[in-house]
Amino acid sequence: MKITSVKTAATIGHGMHLWVKVTTDAGIVGIGECVHGGHQAIAIIRNLETKLIGRDPFAIDALIEELRREHVFDGGSAGALITALTGIEIALWDIKGKSLGVPVYELLGGKFRDRIWVYCDCQVDPGMDFDEIERVVHAVLAKGFTAIKIDLDIGAYSAGRISGNASAITDRCFEQTFVKDKFNYTAMQREHERMLQLVDMVTRAAGKDVAVAADLHTRLDVPSAIRLVRDLAPYHLLWLEEPLPPENIDALREVKSHSTVPICVGENLYLRFAFRELFEKRAADIVMPDLLKCGGLSDGRKIANLAELYYVPFAPHNVSSPIGTMATAHVCASIPNFLILEWHWNERPYWTTIIKQKQDIIKNGYIKLTDRPGIGVDLDEEVARQHQYPGTTWFD
Repeated sequence: MKITSVKTAATIGHGMHLWVKVTTDAGIVGIGECVHGGHQAIAIIRNLETKLIGRDPFAIDALIEELRREHVFDGGSAGALITALTGIEIALWDIKGKSLGVPVYELLGGKFRDRIWVYCDCQVDPGMDFDEIERVVHAVLAKGFTAIKIDLDIGAYSAGRISGNASAITDRCFEQTFVKDKFNYTAMQREHERMLQLVDMVTRAAGKDVAVAADLHTRLDVPSAIRLVRDLAPYHLLWLEEPLPPENIDALREVKSHSTVPICVGENLYLRFAFRELFEKRAADIVMPDLLKCGGLSDGRKIANLAELYYVPFAPHNVSSPIGTMATAHVCASIPNFLILEWHWNERPYWTTIIKQKQDIIKNGYIKLTDRPGIGVDLDEEVARQHQYPGTTWFD
């Protein structure tokens, strides 16, 4: 079997979702997906196609590593090149599974579990009062989820208000407009108390049987993060995500040393090499690589294996469609130290329509692995094209 073409298409989702279609002379077609690569990844894949035509699609690791090393001076350790290779890699796993008639998890060594625990990104806003937050949280829980995540940094750099009891801030301050320098990562008193209050309201609304994680999207500096983790200690969060920018592992370790809240990072790291220092310096309690941009399923599993050496749970970041989500689930099934997988499509109505199976892969907060070959779900191109990303071509 040989590769005959490698084509791309893109849809609107959580930003751009880039699809990679790899065809073979045996008539077997694989679909891969990658995120956060932008138009650059499209151009890269177009340039890589000639190097893939005529190659063996089963030689997944060797092919991807060959291309990565060949382009080491073009960004061979991070960024759009790695994301582009990720989309190709996932499509190759789909081909191999379909050709051999087995699901991808079998090719990865078999499964440790039959179902994958999923948490839902919960869209709450700092301006909501408790009743509003409770309605949002309960709507998510009614779908069967037992874990949620909230964003603490929404509106952190614009005017806002704190609802409910905030005795440390006067009513007069509520009315003041406070527009913050977007480059300033220090959380002022109003911002700090607003984050605490949001966690307090969400955890009360969710109850003790629901796991709650909180995301900061790298928005804080070291003193602000240390102050926050200390004050969040009573809330028993599942984790606090990315309190600092990802570049300085020593700074992250300093924050972690002051925290009883588990620190979760990794969505902005690429390939297994970027995680080595993180583990060696014990700078994270939980890791969350995004398998749809960090190198693919093989590298995702290698990152999980490294994490296992340090008894660190693996909880992948995931903003992808049902295809990318299911591809990630195959890795989550094949490792012992899996914790939970993200779901970030709660507000998008075309979650189930974009695949041919037309059934939600998530039921009662879990993804159940099937024995369908390859990834196990297929792109409905007719529906997907209705959401085509502006300025892109469609598998041309």
